[in-house]
Amino acid sequence: MLESHYLYFLKHNLKARLLGKRQPLLCGFKITHRCNLKCRICPFWRSGQADITFTQAVRVMDRLRGDGVRLMIFEGGEPFLWRDGELALEDLVRESKRRFFCTGITTNGTLPIETAADTVWVSIDGLREGHDAGRGKSFDKIIENIKASSHPRIFANICFSSLNDGEATELVKYLSELVQGVTIQFYYPFPGSSEDLELPGQRRVKVLEELLALKKQGYPLLDSFSALRALKKNDWRCHSWLIASAEPDGAVNYGCYLENRADIACEKCGFAAHTEISKAYDWHLPAIRAGAKIFGFRWF
Repeated sequence: MLESHYLYFLKHNLKARLLGKRQPLLCGFKITHRCNLKCRICPFWRSGQADITFTQAVRVMDRLRGDGVRLMIFEGGEPFLWRDGELALEDLVRESKRRFFCTGITTNGTLPIETAADTVWVSIDGLREGHDAGRGKSFDKIIENIKASSHPRIFANICFSSLNDGEATELVKYLSELVQGVTIQFYYPFPGSSEDLELPGQRRVKVLEELLALKKQGYPLLDSFSALRALKKNDWRCHSWLIASAEPDGAVNYGCYLENRADIACEKCGFAAHTEISKAYDWHLPAIRAGAKIFGFRWF
């Protein structure tokens, strides 16, 4: 049986502060780079790397749990495409739930969204025209799959870029009728992706001001006020060691999501999840509450 999550997080924080024992809490595990879309913002579908095997994936999960990870998110590529013989994503979800407090999936939403994972993020980067311009014609299918799903915790994740920053307000209002919450990030210019999609500073600030206004109005933006404000100037203190990333070849990177993937330019960072977890570590109560809500934890 897994230990109590709130006691674990408290001990984890105190061990890091008092004993210098820094361990990751969250891992994004790319179990495959294969994808049925060719998104302009993503470099991974171009890699041609084979899927990780089931045995190797379980070994990686055991290593990550031993290293301190308690929040697991399966990514891709498109994770619902993962296969090892007759084994599919749900076999990895089952193993993950035995080891971690929360198991999530990030999907492009073009395949049926039925899973035992605790949380599902569906990538939606605009209304029909804006989304399809960056990800290929898929918007209608995604919305159809969200509506058809029986999963109780589907969130939308929006990656803002120069393609869609003009429709932030309309998009959040539209999605709020379909999903249980919305999270955001900003495009980072990965080598091999469309680097011209980076959002200039003032346009980024404008999007964040719109999001803050929407959150004040009660729309279900799950990122905290604290994190959204910090992303305007990227003046937050990053604790990158809280994050681990695993690859389809079994390699594990510790630290920034960009580690061994791209040059790291902190001033361009748009990874709101890193902002949130770093601020939670620094005892920002809004960030802690946001994490509890996103991962479905009851703190008392």
